[in-house]
Amino acid sequence: MKYITILSLLVLSACSENKQKNQILEAPKPPAMSENVKQGKTEPKVELLSDINQLTFAGKRSGESYFSADGTQLIFQSERLDDNPYYQIFKMDLEMGDVEMVSNGTGKTTCAWIHPDGEQMLYSSTHLDSNAKKKQQEELDFRASGKERRYSWDYDEYYDIFIKDKSGTRQVTSELGYDAEGSFSSDGKWIAFASNRNGFNNQAKNMSIEDKKTFAMDPSYMMDIYIMKADGSEVKQLTTHLGYDGGPFFSPDNKKIVWRRFAANGATAEIYTMNIDGTDKKQLTNTNNMSWAPYYHPSQKYIIYTTNINGFANFELYIVDVAGKKEPLRVTDMMGFDGLPVFTPEGDELYWTRKKDNNNVSQIFRAKWNHQAALDALKLN
Repeated sequence: MKYITILSLLVLSACSENKQKNQILEAPKPPAMSENVKQGKTEPKVELLSDINQLTFAGKRSGESYFSADGTQLIFQSERLDDNPYYQIFKMDLEMGDVEMVSNGTGKTTCAWIHPDGEQMLYSSTHLDSNAKKKQQEELDFRASGKERRYSWDYDEYYDIFIKDKSGTRQVTSELGYDAEGSFSSDGKWIAFASNRNGFNNQAKNMSIEDKKTFAMDPSYMMDIYIMKADGSEVKQLTTHLGYDGGPFFSPDNKKIVWRRFAANGATAEIYTMNIDGTDKKQLTNTNNMSWAPYYHPSQKYIIYTTNINGFANFELYIVDVAGKKEPLRVTDMMGFDGLPVFTPEGDELYWTRKKDNNNVSQIFRAKWNHQAALDALKLN
């Protein structure tokens, strides 16, 4: 799932100074954000959202929603089953309000996407893990004990990518390691995804002792971006950065991929873009905080993302131009967590995951989006 380690921040120090310098040289940093922009002090204040309302109410957590190409269906993940404490995948008919479960109810699931044909649904799942139900029960027992653990994402090495349609569910990836965070290109020919498979396969033999120790503590350390044909063939690795690279999305014209990159120690994250062949990597944000969950506006003029530059407990939404040359613009200013934003295919509405007052319940919210005001504020007209 694209929450990743954002709320757990595994601060490790396994990379050497030289390794970290090599990663920085790959894509030059843009200018740092000014203090006024960080605090949302733009004059006059730009109102980009209106008619904010809550869409989902069931379960402890619901979020990370994405649209079908025609905007009539919404696929998302939610914890709402009595016998499974983990996320399962659901689809909502936005015209009728009907909700159906897409995944099979076993194991952990995350990162769903709807193919442009409206029939195929991509998601990641651990349901083939022989210990999937045992892990479910252990988690249920832990929660029933009244104990609590700090939230962190589970990079279960049994996550694989699956596609479901009317004929059934087929497995797309099968390598040991976390294969998830997948999305289709707008023409349906390609899938971009994230994987730490190089920590498990033959390439792991080339890891240094330090890197092996770090990976054992933090499985996201070997996460990279990959691309493959929709049938799982022609897999190509696009990033080689030590540290987490994940959450890839195609630009609407399928020429670019936007993603989030964590520092090797997991302490900060920034927004990047690259060509779909892995060339021309560009860093768009320079916050020295946690900036993640980027998503293109259909116009391809700007990208919306989540950041905690206003405080660790105050994740807010910002937009930045696709060249990373303008000062980012603050979108939300509400107490609690606001993240994982996605625009409707028409670009006139915004859906995102919100936790009011940072409680333990997150749900999907939506609002009307003022595209022209965003263009004006970023001086993109």
